[in-house]
Amino acid sequence: MYLSSSKDGGEGRVKVTCLQENLAHGLGVVGRGVSSRGSLPILGNVLLRTDSGRLRLTATNLEVGINCWVPAKVEDEGAITVPAKLFIDFVNSLPPGNVELSLNVRTKTVHIKAGPYEANIKGLDAEEFPIIPQIPDKPTTRMAQGTLRRMISEVAFVAATDDSRPVLTGVLTTFAGEMITMAAADPYRLSVRHARLLDRVDPPIEVIVPAKSLFEVARIVGDSDDATVDILVTPNKSQVIFHTDEADLVSRIIEGQFPNYRQVIPTTSNTKIVAQREELLKATRLASYFARDAANMLRFQVDPSSDPPLVISANAAEVGDNTGRVDATVEGQPTTIAFNSRFVADALSSLSAPEIALELGGPLAPGVVRIVGDDSYLHVVMPLRIPA
Repeated sequence: MYLSSSKDGGEGRVKVTCLQENLAHGLGVVGRGVSSRGSLPILGNVLLRTDSGRLRLTATNLEVGINCWVPAKVEDEGAITVPAKLFIDFVNSLPPGNVELSLNVRTKTVHIKAGPYEANIKGLDAEEFPIIPQIPDKPTTRMAQGTLRRMISEVAFVAATDDSRPVLTGVLTTFAGEMITMAAADPYRLSVRHARLLDRVDPPIEVIVPAKSLFEVARIVGDSDDATVDILVTPNKSQVIFHTDEADLVSRIIEGQFPNYRQVIPTTSNTKIVAQREELLKATRLASYFARDAANMLRFQVDPSSDPPLVISANAAEVGDNTGRVDATVEGQPTTIAFNSRFVADALSSLSAPEIALELGGPLAPGVVRIVGDDSYLHVVMPLRIPA
């Protein structure tokens, strides 16, 4: 693609060249930040701007702003915004290879050429686009990209989707010393994960980041712990920025007081189950097909003296029933407890560890999921009352 600025017949022109696959990837990153609401037409556009020999793509819905840098041959500096859906659909449908973009400054039109295909797209002035802050030279801290991605996948899914309590739609994120802690909760479950930072944070900083924003962060960071992500919390704690070499994301911070989640974490248990995560997840999913016709109720019958000691079952009066026997190591007292099948499956599928522990305090006490050999994670799920 081309975006550069030269003079042609007295009209300012900008021209840039890049590969279709790079441009499509960049648009895929920022496209999730495009506003789907029609309050401000400019928010339905993507900003194209040349930036130090690269093409910078930007989109925002005023909740989240995303920048992505695409390798490009830049002949001159320039900027324009174009309708996001049209531009993304067109670029995604182009064949691999070079894409040339040229901007006619006077008519605010972007000309696209790729092999035998050409198009002209009308744009809007870049000056009308909201300013998206970028991270300064010194971030608040840094951490491994893969670690951050895993934290988000293990925690953020718990956040509430109901806006009636806005703080619960976010993830409480605490930077303290060399550690970061993420915690998310809804009325029925809680997930907490700790990880190590690469730069100390003193004094501690605590913010509530929208879970939706963190899901987008997980899309721009990689799986490797060799690459790092810079994190900046603005001094007034109104925004947080996540920055990689390829992209960055700016998110608003949710105002309010996050509940004291530590109060709901059980301190003791009467029964401990250790099992292979995949086997437990398989039994849970099979039973869930029947549980969905029975208020999603999944029964865990635990008896250390039985072989196997764990039976997972679901019974729907008008559909049928299912029983799964799971090999496990059980310590403590026999018990029967019921959980929401979706909540159990969500917790188990968010993890990658081979072995997990389930700690139970009785039929009406919260259950705690932990990773065997790793005390940096826990998940609390509330039980269901079993009908008499």
